[in-house]
Amino acid sequence: MIPKDPVMLLSFLNLKLRDYYKDLDALCDDLDVDKQEITDKLAGINYYYDAARNQFV
Repeated sequence: MIPKDPVMLLSFLNLKLRDYYKDLDALCDDLDVDKQEITDKLAGINYYYDAARNQFV
């Protein structure tokens, strides 16, 4: 289960991306979550996925 609060979600995802996944697609596949839903939720707090850094910035 992933956090529903956008700020907690940001922290959770960046930790997972840094420590366990090569990219956002791998994370979404493994956790069975919708990539668009995640990116939309974090865009709401002005964070966007940066593939080069493999994190939301």
